[in-house]
Amino acid sequence: MTEQMRLNLFTMNAVEHVSVGSWRLPGDQSYRYHDREYWTDVARTAERGGFDAVFFADVRGIYDVYDDSRDPAIENAVQTPSNDPAYVVPAMADVTDNLGFAITKSTSYNHPYQLAREFSTLDHVTDGRVAFNVVTSYLESAAANLGYDDRMDHDERYDRADEFMDVCYALWEDSWSDDAVIRDRDAGVYTDPGEVTAVDHHGEYFDVSGPHSAEPSPQRTPVLYQAGSSDRGREFAAANAEAVFVSQPSADAVREYVADLRDRAVDHGRDPDSLAFFPGIVPIVGETEAVAQAKYDAYTDHIDTEGVLALLSGFVDVDLSELDPDQRLERIETEAIQGVVNAFTANDDRDWTVQEVAEFAGLGTTSPVVVGTPEQVADEFAYWFEDVGVDGFNVKEVARPDSLEDFVDLVVPELRERGLLRESYTGETLRETTFGRPRLPDDHPGRR
Repeated sequence: MTEQMRLNLFTMNAVEHVSVGSWRLPGDQSYRYHDREYWTDVARTAERGGFDAVFFADVRGIYDVYDDSRDPAIENAVQTPSNDPAYVVPAMADVTDNLGFAITKSTSYNHPYQLAREFSTLDHVTDGRVAFNVVTSYLESAAANLGYDDRMDHDERYDRADEFMDVCYALWEDSWSDDAVIRDRDAGVYTDPGEVTAVDHHGEYFDVSGPHSAEPSPQRTPVLYQAGSSDRGREFAAANAEAVFVSQPSADAVREYVADLRDRAVDHGRDPDSLAFFPGIVPIVGETEAVAQAKYDAYTDHIDTEGVLALLSGFVDVDLSELDPDQRLERIETEAIQGVVNAFTANDDRDWTVQEVAEFAGLGTTSPVVVGTPEQVADEFAYWFEDVGVDGFNVKEVARPDSLEDFVDLVVPELRERGLLRESYTGETLRETTFGRPRLPDDHPGRR
């Protein structure tokens, strides 16, 4: 565990992310998601709060499982409309010096050669401040939008992801040597051809000759995030992730997950302490308990239950409109997000009904909600950091941008007073800021 906690803002370039209905709150500015100045203001605030990164979720389809229709998601702004997050990153980087940017991209619906080039470009223009949140995609609608007859099976998506990352590692780490670019004006040689090699990858899913078209960027490989929860997903995370987004809702479940991932990392020949763990958390803070509670009450009053069920139906690939609201949610094996199913069926002592899940998930889905004064919220963060043993948090918003501003103005000073959060940044790249290392560890498969 790190000596001081790390923070990411978990958000989406969309009207709604995971607090469905909050766009209706008085003063909420979620509708400005397509406004450049909205995101540059968010970046400045996050950097002022010492955040490592703004972590962008993303999807490639529309949630159409609930009631076998896309209309509930469209009507209730359930992650729709949304824009590609990568295109706001250069503007956010331009107004900050240290803040990083984690971008979600799918290994199921991208090509590794193109993606490697895109991330190398972003790493160059941000001076080494980007991360790649590796996902395999779960929406059937995304497959249809991109011309596929069907979504790939869950485990096959990870088989493809394994090979996808092998290609990316070869391009990022091996194709160009550190000494390839010499810029010798007198000799007329910009790059030494002998220091640039083809990757010559020929696999089940990809044939890539290479070499990489981009010269080495400050980090070479972007910081790698992953959030595998199924058995196959955990194996992928243990092999590849530097930082793991944890979706378990209880402290015991988080402890179990962290211990399991570290054991699996050892099996993959990696130092288990090289992985950092970031659970999601939803802070609702006020100057007094009464103010915080009033905010919480206003937020819960605006939860859009149908929108939540539309989101969850897409998450778990089950049409929850077909279930009685009082029906107990049963554990199933899903082709979508297994972690959401597990959160309500495998990691808690209580039985959840469909209605209870909809009400609980209205603010941040499976993540714990913390309501209180700056001191009380800081106490909860300290508990998860010091007692549960996580390395940091993906801070989820409710009101935008009020939730972020409240946290930075009220909770961050308290965390800094306790020595739990940095006063200033160290390191020049995101990997140095988060992990204190300039490159992937030597035992990471990308380096091996």
